[in-house]
Amino acid sequence: MNKFGSFLNITDRKLFLKRILICFIAVSGMGFFLSFLIMAEFGTDPCTFMNLAVSSKLGISLGNWHFLLNAVLLIFIVIFARQLIGPGTVFNMVLIGYYADFFCMLWRRFLPGTAFTYMPSRIPIYAVALAGFIISAAVYMNSKTGVSPYDGVAVFFGEHMPIPEFLSRMIFDFTVIAIGMIAGSTPSIGHILMALGLGPVITIVGKKMARDNNRENA
Repeated sequence: MNKFGSFLNITDRKLFLKRILICFIAVSGMGFFLSFLIMAEFGTDPCTFMNLAVSSKLGISLGNWHFLLNAVLLIFIVIFARQLIGPGTVFNMVLIGYYADFFCMLWRRFLPGTAFTYMPSRIPIYAVALAGFIISAAVYMNSKTGVSPYDGVAVFFGEHMPIPEFLSRMIFDFTVIAIGMIAGSTPSIGHILMALGLGPVITIVGKKMARDNNRENA
């Protein structure tokens, strides 16, 4: 059993429903904060960096490409790591890209354009969104209700590499950034910070959530 567990092995119905709710809120938070990261243009997570580059080249929306990519990767996960599939898999595949598209549309329509170009407002918006996205991503990854096929591939390779999992996640994320560069985009400092920060924060939040669950079950 990998450290994320399998939602199929959760026998406590209340705990299972609680984890599903936590995962849904975390995934919703990811989509919400991601829209600010996109609008501020200081850098997103590596997956979104790649997805924005590819979707722009193909001429389709971020939400559509995010779903299509994960639908293809789902085949790999079904074959090699089906224990990682759960409600969280569906939440991430379907919601994040479309949430980001929706909220970006709202901000463009109702917020002044200077909010994302004027440095005194742009920097704090990005900083808060960056922290919110990373924490939301870490909570979703450790909710034990399944992960997206994209994250599932990262977890699968992390478990099969002779290095710490947070380090394998960094390698995976930098590889994805390289794919985005091949697709024609240039990474910024924000993309590098995300690639460096996601793995360690996922590990830290996972340990805290595990301790909290152990206290609840004691």
